Amino acid sequence: MTINLAGYRESDFERFVDEPPKRQVRSAFARDRARILHSSALRRLAAKTQIHTAGTSDFLRTRLTHTLEVSQIGRELGEAFGCDADLVEVGCLAHDIGHPPFGHNGEAALNIVMSDFGGFEGNAQNLRVLSRLESKTFDSQGNSLGLNLTRASLDAAIKYPWSHQENPVKFGYYIDDAPIFNWIRKTAGEGQCFEAQVMDWADDVAYSVHDVEDAIVSRHLSLSILDHPDEVQEVITLAQQYYTDANETLLSEAIARLKKLEYWVTSYDESQRSLARLKNFTSLLIGRFCSAVIDETKRHYQNENLTRYSANLVVPDWARHEVAILKTLANRYVMQREGVESLHQAQQEKLAFLVQYIVQMDGEPLEPWLQGSWQHSVSDAERLRVAVDQVASLTDISAEAWFRKFSGHGS
Repeated sequence: MTINLAGYRESDFERFVDEPPKRQVRSAFARDRARILHSSALRRLAAKTQIHTAGTSDFLRTRLTHTLEVSQIGRELGEAFGCDADLVEVGCLAHDIGHPPFGHNGEAALNIVMSDFGGFEGNAQNLRVLSRLESKTFDSQGNSLGLNLTRASLDAAIKYPWSHQENPVKFGYYIDDAPIFNWIRKTAGEGQCFEAQVMDWADDVAYSVHDVEDAIVSRHLSLSILDHPDEVQEVITLAQQYYTDANETLLSEAIARLKKLEYWVTSYDESQRSLARLKNFTSLLIGRFCSAVIDETKRHYQNENLTRYSANLVVPDWARHEVAILKTLANRYVMQREGVESLHQAQQEKLAFLVQYIVQMDGEPLEPWLQGSWQHSVSDAERLRVAVDQVASLTDISAEAWFRKFSGHGS
């Protein structure tokens, strides 16, 4: 079997601790992909919230199904640019692997808990899971190196290549994980590597389109609302608040373009034919956004293999504006729907309680795989971080069960 890894250097294949290849037929990146696919952290995403609480429906997406869809989109995009497809898929499979229970609401809760000790951010937790928390490889001093992925694979998973100190809202690593981050970025250029940019766009496309699909199926959203001027204005205002700095005119034009698409869905009745129309809608939208970046990026670069720091993904403004509108629809009609605020508050309180309980009980509730980290912690900040690692690893289901067990309260 011939392994073609054109566009990559020897340093891209290095691991923090060197490991001889087990099978010559696999590339280093294919090996990394297999490690993530077999990881417990990836499996746990099956019971973690995407935007709808995990386990509430057999149809709606979980964090795992979202991840698999991002991986499919990212892999095909990467192949179109001449990237190593396994490497792009590694970044996509890992892009949410550190996310806690209850989606972004859980992320906000743990960030409050850690506000005085470096914060909590799902993307920074991704790196921590990959390079420390997963059980695979140890160094000569007995320190866990997580999955010990190659430099390029870890770099492909880093969405925000800076620390909490540089940007406390969105960041890619915690200060105590700086050694592995600095090793990853030793041969890096500016910003994200190309494979991480592909991952980032695949994520944007997947969740903007699929979250709208799920919102329609769950009957929280009908796209006919965009026929009402007041609703359109609210969507535009919210989009500017959360997702884009585009002006009102550009966002109005984005909505108008979307509504003119011949496959735009304005009604849904749960029938098989209606489901088929909806699936066609999502498929064609994904194709629209992926084709746009392939065409624009290839127009800017003549070389066949766009890899690492040889290029930047070129996303047309119109595509970014349309994606921002779709993200806003899911935000407005699902994440901010009536009655959800009390649910989110209860979820945040449960996660905060679990962290505090672990600390109060001197780490006793920790699962065995984290007991060693607790015992070797030398400060309150380190112990708090271990408690957060534990809570972040839980699924929605197990977080609820832990809360019931340790609080003595019902759900």
